[in-house]
Amino acid sequence: MGKIRTPYLLLLPGFLFLFTFFILPIVNLAQTSTQTPIAGGDTGQYEQTLRFANYLDAFLENREQFGRSFLYALIATVLALMISYPLAYAIAFKSGKYKNFLLVLVVAPFFTSFLLRTVAWKQILGEEGFVVPTLRTIGIISESTTLTSTAFAVVMGMTYNFLPFMTLPLYASIDRIDPRTLEASGDLYANAFTTFRKVTLPLSMPGVVAGTLLTFIPAAGDYVNAAILGSPNTKMIGNVIESRYFKIVDYPTAAALSFTLMAAILILVTLYIRKAGTEELV
Repeated sequence: MGKIRTPYLLLLPGFLFLFTFFILPIVNLAQTSTQTPIAGGDTGQYEQTLRFANYLDAFLENREQFGRSFLYALIATVLALMISYPLAYAIAFKSGKYKNFLLVLVVAPFFTSFLLRTVAWKQILGEEGFVVPTLRTIGIISESTTLTSTAFAVVMGMTYNFLPFMTLPLYASIDRIDPRTLEASGDLYANAFTTFRKVTLPLSMPGVVAGTLLTFIPAAGDYVNAAILGSPNTKMIGNVIESRYFKIVDYPTAAALSFTLMAAILILVTLYIRKAGTEELV
């Protein structure tokens, strides 16, 4: 009898942690999302009225920010994949004895605060950085064009900050590929492109799916990059939620937006995983 209970006892601390810091906050958030202001009450005072119309009102009022958040997250995810795949491939197959050193360099940005890294990008893309003067010198942008407070700056910041989340799963997946399979493809007269398309890419798809999810999900809810590198015209849904919670003190709308964002991400992720044919990753 004791042996039967042992696995459940080992799971108990993890369950209590999730119950306390995940399930209870989610339940509280759900309760808050259907509240309405108390008539004649002070700012921030609400009562439970089960007003589910809060969800529709919140979405319609902020549908532009929702669309912008998913668009920015999608672009940043695609850019991160384009940068990370060659990098992960090179580390896995071409780095030799420098493999561990290169992996340390990939995760090195995590040693610095997320906020500081984003502020650094503001300086890099600012007038005092080297990017803007260089682009003006070679004629890509005009003298009056700036990169800060633009959608470009927000997407670049998101791509950089979430790049390790893409690179590490890709590396783990590519590193498991047996080099002999690539050699066998060459023995069957496949060129390098065909080998990549028919062998390397299919075998690395679990890493592609995991990396894109780990990048897209936090990017869709991000608000730091838009707040520091963007402008009011590049505001994302995370900025709206942050403002509703801490500035406007509109808790029901903020909670409804949070649940709507979670539901939208869950639906998109489910469809993506089924389309990719890797349901076993869920």
